[in-house]
Amino acid sequence: MNIINQPYIGQLAVLYEGNGDLLPYQQLAARLGVPLYQGLTKDIPEAFLLTWRDGALKLLDRELFKKGGLSVDIEPRSGEQRSWPAPKQDALAHALGRKTHTVIDATTGWAQDSLHIFRMGYELQCIERSPIMAELLSDGFKRLAALDWMQRLNLEPPRLLAGDAIEILAALETPPDCIYLDPMFPPKRKKSALAKKTMMVLRDLLGDDQDKELLFEAALNAAGKRVVVKSPDYAEPLGGKPSESFQGKLLRFDVYLK
Repeated sequence: MNIINQPYIGQLAVLYEGNGDLLPYQQLAARLGVPLYQGLTKDIPEAFLLTWRDGALKLLDRELFKKGGLSVDIEPRSGEQRSWPAPKQDALAHALGRKTHTVIDATTGWAQDSLHIFRMGYELQCIERSPIMAELLSDGFKRLAALDWMQRLNLEPPRLLAGDAIEILAALETPPDCIYLDPMFPPKRKKSALAKKTMMVLRDLLGDDQDKELLFEAALNAAGKRVVVKSPDYAEPLGGKPSESFQGKLLRFDVYLK
């Protein structure tokens, strides 16, 4: 995957802790256009740090520094099948559709839904516009490719496209059966006890998706058969009244058929 040459302007740096070759850290900092520090000191002004720990690229803030950091988790979530292909039984599978084969996740984020879609046997491409998340995803997909079951079944990880989903979708040569959207909605409360650390970090770094209506329009134009939008249960449907909806825990999947 080619990471887009779009430097991140903000509170991020790369941290080298003395483990292994310095070169990958230098290359990562250069790609993102951020500082590289060799060792953590109290005078580092950036709030977020990227570093490799335990074989994975991890994102840390001051609270997470001693806890190991956040990385793309390539293992199934609690309750998900570990077999491949996993049964298509849950609300997400029903929303994607029984006749769907090809899916584009246009808002990949931490890739938990993407990897679930991949493990259910769909042909999947992932789009991520944040250069930071694209680096974390690239690292996660490399670790996924190295797993025994992936190699045994001769499977390739999802293809990762780094860039603006609106532009990428507009330039597609072959429409996928389904385009999946999971945009960031403003939280229901300013301080939600249910907010996960991964989402809190994303909000701090990237903010909410201000162009999700434009993204929906681009997805509807580019999809071959349907667009699926994941929304919190309190949010209004992104594209108006959906063709059908499937309810999950504290969320729903709105389906818009072409």
